[in-house]
Amino acid sequence: MAEISAATVMKLRKMSGQGMMDCKKALQEAEGDIDEAMGILRKKGLATLAKRGERETSEGVVVSKVGEDGRCAVLASLCCETDFVAKSGDFLRAAETMADYGFVSSATEGADGICGTAVEGRKFSEVLTELVSKTGEKTEVGDFAKFELDGPGLIGTYVHFNKKVGSMVQIDTSEESAACSEAMKRAAADIAMHITATKPLELDRGSIDSEMIEREKGIFAEQVKNKPANIIEKIVEGKMKKFYSENCLVEQPFVKDDSKSVGGFLAEAAKEAGGQAKIKRFVRFEAG
Repeated sequence: MAEISAATVMKLRKMSGQGMMDCKKALQEAEGDIDEAMGILRKKGLATLAKRGERETSEGVVVSKVGEDGRCAVLASLCCETDFVAKSGDFLRAAETMADYGFVSSATEGADGICGTAVEGRKFSEVLTELVSKTGEKTEVGDFAKFELDGPGLIGTYVHFNKKVGSMVQIDTSEESAACSEAMKRAAADIAMHITATKPLELDRGSIDSEMIEREKGIFAEQVKNKPANIIEKIVEGKMKKFYSENCLVEQPFVKDDSKSVGGFLAEAAKEAGGQAKIKRFVRFEAG
């Protein structure tokens, strides 16, 4: 068996973040080859991940990244088992790395897309394997989305200070000059914050599944079934209006000024910017 120097063990420990004994055993198994020993420790990480496959990943962080020209942005969540690990330097660095991978990924959504993305020949799944080997906790990509503009517009992102929830919204504008205005930049950021706070179900009425609408109408009608038919119709209509205002983003009362809807707020910002604007899509992610 090759003799392993303390300096080599320390080097592997620094590279891998593993304990001294684990590093020494890996080096002994690899007969002193530090790259092979690193591979052995990675395999250990995979074993840890498999062993903890049934554990709940109820903690984690949400991260975002916006391109320099503002025409591309990503939002993603990285999840683990405990808040202690979620706040660790290794985990937070991996989360930021995840955002970098997402930015170059050909995928536009889904955990598999980002995990299979490679940067300089290294897949993000390998980054996760190393992280698991360091923390001993099950860790996985929770959600991932990538927005890219295909015309005039802008993308707003917001991650709450606790890093556990965040949103991303794409706003299309009638001309690029409107998208570049300070009024529209503020509006995009404010609407992303609004989405984070209010959890809208869909963008507008047309986006809500028709079966859900009929189910809600049926529930409301059942609640007042003993009233005359014309009264039932008016009550259901009123309750559905409230349902839409609570669940459709453009109809929700704006969190910073509930005297106007989100749609109304955006229209005012667009007018100030000298153009027109509409929300194309949004996502909201929570860690865990």
